[in-house]
Amino acid sequence: MRQSVSGAAGLVLAVLFASVAVAADAAATFDNPLVRQRADPHVTLQPDGHYYFTATVPEYDRIELRRARSLDALGAAESRVVWRKHAEGPMSHHIWAPELHRIDGKWYLYFTAGRADAIWDIRLYVLENASDDPFAGQWIERGQLKTGWESFSLDATTFALEGKRYLVWTQRPPNSPKQVTAIYIARMDTPLSIAGRATLLSQPDYPWEKVKHDVNEAPAVLVKNGRVFLTYSASATDASYALGMLTASAGADLLDARSWTKSPQPVFASSAANRQYGPGHNAFTTTPDGKTDILVYHARNYRDIVGDPLKNPDRHTRAQAIDWRADGTPDFGNPVAD
Repeated sequence: MRQSVSGAAGLVLAVLFASVAVAADAAATFDNPLVRQRADPHVTLQPDGHYYFTATVPEYDRIELRRARSLDALGAAESRVVWRKHAEGPMSHHIWAPELHRIDGKWYLYFTAGRADAIWDIRLYVLENASDDPFAGQWIERGQLKTGWESFSLDATTFALEGKRYLVWTQRPPNSPKQVTAIYIARMDTPLSIAGRATLLSQPDYPWEKVKHDVNEAPAVLVKNGRVFLTYSASATDASYALGMLTASAGADLLDARSWTKSPQPVFASSAANRQYGPGHNAFTTTPDGKTDILVYHARNYRDIVGDPLKNPDRHTRAQAIDWRADGTPDFGNPVAD
């Protein structure tokens, strides 16, 4: 009798564990693509239970916000235009890569913009909103976020660690002899400015970072397991596009380039088997309970592009759960099939 009870209990436990495993797997599976024709996605999960989403629109002319209580619901969520490009001068062309951040009780939108009379004079800009609700209140232009020198710059992100706030972004190095973009980091003294000099963290070194263009861009930061993982995108924005990664100890001096180790191979790249091409320009978030880390990124579901990839609208926003290795490092796997 004791054996029968034990066997029954074991069966019940097995069923319960199986149910939990299925539920966890379902919670980490997404209806990809989440949002069609939205590149450079940024998602932030806020205490009100909403995921706030923004991204580059294919017309490159405005900044939109969406919110929903699940990532899968973002595609059908209301899209609110909160800012439009200027007719001329600064912020009048190539409106790219907005990111929404809540800092010290205010909302900030960091974005990239050129000018209609010089479309490749790309720089970093900031909008600010003091309302508790980023869909309400007034978005105020706070101007250019100065980095210390003037050159092609884009894709700003920010994060805080141990009471210090950092800006990470992409820029052409000073006096660069060719069109190369690199990843920089600096301390922020306010949400609108940096303090001190910028540190060069990464520039294209490996062949997979130099396909058609020498590119390191679109940094994103994930702090986990006592380390800082900084992903970035490399190469042209077609099927060559892929994620690289830098890693530092969370207790290290993040402004010292020697604190960072660069992965020699891409950590996330095209998958012909899954028909996913050019995955990149990612953000990080979690499931609502905070237990599962999620990679949000864009990719196309076909390889060959007619014409300039920058004029192709079919970079769709996608998401998938991140696995963690025994050594505490992320395993992004391959981009999953739609």
